[in-house]
Amino acid sequence: MRMEQLEYIAAVTRLGSLRRAAEELHLSQPALSETVRNLERELGVDLLERKRTGARMSAEGRDLLPHIINVLDAVDRLRGAAGEQHRISRMVRVGTVNAATVPLLIPTVREFRATHPLTQVEVVGAQQSDIHRALSEGGFDLGLVNHLDGDDLPADFETTELLRGRPVLCVRPDSPLASLDTVSASDLLDEREPLIAMRTGYVMHRYVHRLLEGHAPSFSYSTDGAEMGKLMVAEGLGATVLPDFSVIGDPLERRGAITYRPLDDDSTQVVLMLQRRRADSVPRAADDLHEAFLRRARELGGRLTLAAAPA
Repeated sequence: MRMEQLEYIAAVTRLGSLRRAAEELHLSQPALSETVRNLERELGVDLLERKRTGARMSAEGRDLLPHIINVLDAVDRLRGAAGEQHRISRMVRVGTVNAATVPLLIPTVREFRATHPLTQVEVVGAQQSDIHRALSEGGFDLGLVNHLDGDDLPADFETTELLRGRPVLCVRPDSPLASLDTVSASDLLDEREPLIAMRTGYVMHRYVHRLLEGHAPSFSYSTDGAEMGKLMVAEGLGATVLPDFSVIGDPLERRGAITYRPLDDDSTQVVLMLQRRRADSVPRAADDLHEAFLRRARELGGRLTLAAAPA
């Protein structure tokens, strides 16, 4: 068994396919595939499920992945203790539904970068179901996901609450709805402003469907994630419903391109959660980034307080 075999299988797991792993490792795909097969023969385990759509970690591979990562981290620690100047860097991958990007994620990554200059951080926007699947398969180290207060939490993950907020309507300051103190479900259904809805699979899609009691505006858009929704609002295409912590402090809000209004329904809370796969051991860098998220959340007081809506 060679170290590069373990590094190769970790790369295939992280990137989700032999092709992408081969590109990152600067290997031919047949050479990488043969190296992984040799490791499988040595271990007597099929580490990957190979399909036409790509390679995915098998159930047996997922069980062994923490041990593989532990070996790689142990080698890193040995190299560090020996004073190696060019220690192999690791990549930490974070899946996010693009909530609280400015007040939470960006400062956290900046702090982590200052103390881990050799570790890359890859931030990937995805739906919650895709984040959960990638966490289970080892493709993501950490996941930032939204839950409505009271939702059942998946037992497979270690889940930590970071922020609490309330749904608000994100609008342009010159929108007719911005003249209201609070916005009702009927306001969202009239024709004053098209609604920019999150696609099925996002928590805010489920919330808006419940708020409108299954009704739909006469015209609406749908999009993936809060960031695109805010850009569409800023460009005058409509209004969208987001957690307050996704709007407050956003660069578009600070520049006056977007603003927010509370909804009549003030009982619902949206909870931003940090999740990771339960494992006996985790990469040191991923654990440090996890702690950095917790520190930043404590600095924010566990929520971004929704003050009176700006004029």
